[in-house]
Amino acid sequence: MASADLREELECTICLSVYTDPVNLKCGHNFCRGCIDCVLDMQERSGCFSCPECRKEFQKRPELQQNITLRNIVENFLPVKPAQKGTGDVFTTGVVCTYCVDFPVPAVKSCLLCEASLCDKHLKVHSKSPEHILCDPTSNPESRKCSIHKKILEYYCTEDAVHVCVSCYVIGEHKGHQMESLEEAFEKKKKKMRKDLQTLATKIKEVEERVQSLQKCQSRAQKQADGETEKVSSLFKDLRRRLDNLEKGVQGKISKQAEQVSILYSDVIRQLEIKKDELSKKMRHIEELCKMTNPMTVLQEPDTGDLCDTEEGDKEARERHDKQLQDAGDLDVDLISQTLHTGLSDIMSDINGSIYIPEAANISLDLSTANNDLFISRDRKTASRSSNQDRPETPERFQYAYQVLSSQSFSSGRHYFDVDIGGSGSCRVGVCYPSMERKGDQSQIGYNKMSCCLERHYDYYSVIFDKLKKRLPHNITSNVIRVYLNSGAGQISFYDLCHPMRHLHTFNATFTEPLHAVLWVRSGYVRICGVQRMDQERRQVTYQEREKRLAILTQQNEAEGTF
Repeated sequence: MASADLREELECTICLSVYTDPVNLKCGHNFCRGCIDCVLDMQERSGCFSCPECRKEFQKRPELQQNITLRNIVENFLPVKPAQKGTGDVFTTGVVCTYCVDFPVPAVKSCLLCEASLCDKHLKVHSKSPEHILCDPTSNPESRKCSIHKKILEYYCTEDAVHVCVSCYVIGEHKGHQMESLEEAFEKKKKKMRKDLQTLATKIKEVEERVQSLQKCQSRAQKQADGETEKVSSLFKDLRRRLDNLEKGVQGKISKQAEQVSILYSDVIRQLEIKKDELSKKMRHIEELCKMTNPMTVLQEPDTGDLCDTEEGDKEARERHDKQLQDAGDLDVDLISQTLHTGLSDIMSDINGSIYIPEAANISLDLSTANNDLFISRDRKTASRSSNQDRPETPERFQYAYQVLSSQSFSSGRHYFDVDIGGSGSCRVGVCYPSMERKGDQSQIGYNKMSCCLERHYDYYSVIFDKLKKRLPHNITSNVIRVYLNSGAGQISFYDLCHPMRHLHTFNATFTEPLHAVLWVRSGYVRICGVQRMDQERRQVTYQEREKRLAILTQQNEAEGTF
């Protein structure tokens, strides 16, 4: 009995529950801080403050004094501590019963006809006739009535997407429009939102699968980097004294390329994660709307839109990501190998078996394909602009473009050829399929899907494929371009043969035909560098010059951290 009496003394007269953070007014009466704050907030609208228990009035909002003694009693002497008030508290919505005048009681429903809010007690005795329409508690029942006819909004005009009353429907401006009841429109929209949820869930699953796929590619690239690192370390095992600095440089090259590939994958993954979060946020918002019971709130929410409209945007984003990842390619193992070959030309005889160095292709130009405004040298290595050569027209000859193909083709393995472009102000160097057109604009190298090239236009350099031109951020310093073909990997790479050799760009493709070298010359001349000439030049480099070059490479590596 004593415990029951004590509990009764510790109950707030507003919420009828045990005090939570008890405070008192100047009149001495105690309340939960949250409860009395809500009461004072409502009284503030009228500008008159009073105690809910004794009705003592205050000229201004009374200050609340924390009752520490009462709080200690609640915390230490009650066998069960009071439960925290959640979202269903008395004053969560701030709507109280219109008929409870002694102290505020939470409303559970509002009657649109009576324009009154009802607690559980008064709801039981309220009229049950159809004209008394009940809804969730609202402090503004006028919002559920027509602003023109002052009648309850019972219909939804699908043509104008607005709520209307029966007068608007029968004699008003919406007469003859397609109408639905509020409940019907409410259910239709919820049904559409449920479909949207399913679509969003499917999209999230697709994004997750794509993230997993990219993570596997990222892991594969990292494994490839690890393998190349181990391979290079083994190569330099017995040459550590002379090649320690060179080894560090090669390791840095591998790490940088691996980091670049990893960063690109990580960036695309991050974009997809952001996309996933956006879809999830939208999904949660729609789920919250679907849980609501108030049709007004749901129908006034902006439409979620036709998610099918985003398919094209998603496809474009996916194609853009695929293009970025395709352009990045895998590690440029060939550049690493050839960099080593340049630095180790005198001592590679001991280690040639552990690293693959492709031989230079000894190619010549095919006179039967040369445009009549191109002169081809006797050794079939040089093409230059000249007057009409009066050659017979054949199906193989280029009629429009100033270009010529190589006699040799490449269908498998790894090959490279070097082209000196120093004698031309405007030229293109690349590869193409033999089935490329020989007439019209489509016959120009780089301006179709059958070819790709590197273009020099005086001081500007670009790469071109299928009419898409991408300008390179740096100039070519050596005037000699290396075109490298890796048939197995489906790669066509361009390098500047400066010291150290510099990668310019790589095209990735699946080769369906053999590839021919092709030269396009608008002004001046270009020349295929012969294998014999290149080998002779390398042999002319003395041991002292090689040591000097190695020292320069070492300094550059230490300054730049890469080759």
